[in-house]
Amino acid sequence: MLELLLFPAFIIFGLSFIKSDKAKRLLAFVSFLILIPTVKLISLPKPFHLFKDYLVVDDLNAYILFVSSIVGIGVTLALMTLDKHVKVSKNAYRRFYRFFAIFWIGLIFSILSNNMGIYWIGLELATLSTVYMIKTNHSTAAYKEAWNYMIVGAIAISLILFGIILIYASAKPILGEDAMNFNLLLAHAKEIKSSFLFELGFATVSVGMFVKMGFFPMNLWLANIERASFYPVAALFSGILESAIIIGFFRFSKIAMEINYDHLFTFVFIYTILTIFIVSFLIYRAKDFMRLFSLSGIEHMALIALFWVSGGTFAALLHFGAHAFLKPALFLSTGVLESNGKYKIAGALKGYKGKKGTIFWFLVSLFLLAIISLPPSPMFFSEIYGFGAMIKVAKSGDNLLSMMAAILILLILLSVIFYKFVEVYQSMKYEGKVYEKKVYVTELFSLIIFGISLIILITSPVMNYLRGIS
Repeated sequence: MLELLLFPAFIIFGLSFIKSDKAKRLLAFVSFLILIPTVKLISLPKPFHLFKDYLVVDDLNAYILFVSSIVGIGVTLALMTLDKHVKVSKNAYRRFYRFFAIFWIGLIFSILSNNMGIYWIGLELATLSTVYMIKTNHSTAAYKEAWNYMIVGAIAISLILFGIILIYASAKPILGEDAMNFNLLLAHAKEIKSSFLFELGFATVSVGMFVKMGFFPMNLWLANIERASFYPVAALFSGILESAIIIGFFRFSKIAMEINYDHLFTFVFIYTILTIFIVSFLIYRAKDFMRLFSLSGIEHMALIALFWVSGGTFAALLHFGAHAFLKPALFLSTGVLESNGKYKIAGALKGYKGKKGTIFWFLVSLFLLAIISLPPSPMFFSEIYGFGAMIKVAKSGDNLLSMMAAILILLILLSVIFYKFVEVYQSMKYEGKVYEKKVYVTELFSLIIFGISLIILITSPVMNYLRGIS
């Protein structure tokens, strides 16, 4: 099974050296092969040991890998028409696919890892390959931001590594060399005597992960990078790379819940609220699509983390799936929306002709309204369940009034974001001049895949599957 998971990535890597234009179509087709083993993993009895006790499949990582594979297919389809919207050389095309293959291998190891060391190696591999994907845009801004990402990524990944070392040291007296194993750490968490050392390690790991997702205090670096790179890179960041980061947070926080739940909740609660507070006003001041969508992604990842530590596993996973489909869809749409001039929000949804144009602006409109949690968006349901989980936690700890006040503040901040997106949508639809814009079949097909995935996400079988993940 591991060979089947890695095989498409090796094919893509090999094909990226072929200079024929036909290879571009073949590469997009090969990306569909990624979906086959991920579907198989969902149907297998869990836990399934993919490689000894190092790579273990459970319901959580099978779901996240499946969602990521759909995003990967959508991105490769949109890549086929990248040169129709921006200036990109054939060599840059091939380089992008080459590092996408490496990126996917790192992602597989991170998501499926049952070992803290392997998780870190996979995350580092995905991070380094992303640096080169940013540089496929041969511009001064992209080169500068690639270096910035290298620096910020190095800081974040170093924090994660140092935190892992501290967690390993706290559990080594009882588990020995097996203290790197996530499942064993969870099973023996209550036996760890050096709880302070573990909590210090968890806090360090969490800060590293939060930095990589653009949380406080480094809120702007992610938006700057995604603005400077090609829009498929931004789609990979929001839909796939953040998946590998958030599953690490899920794993570490489950163990931390067993050590001291109150400390965990307080730490994450303060961090996420502070992040959303800052990001909401940055979103309000956003002047272009890429920054708007990028900053919105930080807000949603903060909500996912908050819902998760509040005990709202279902809410967090539903919100995660919705974000993973919606945000790449919006980033890939940016390639069409900005194709007649960057930063032009006014009139961006005007000028599309024919059936393809009508379907495009209709889908983008739905995605824009869904990302701000208007029903029947999956985010509408996930936020209801998420806030419900927060209230339930407060009632069990006699902190109901404080939690209600915090939720009120959150709703005010989310209202600021809601207002900004509605204002942007109105400007896109009703203001500005009409410029004729062209939509291509492959990028439209990519958006349709994301749209169908969102609908499937709120069907009973999928929601029951998510409820069953503990």
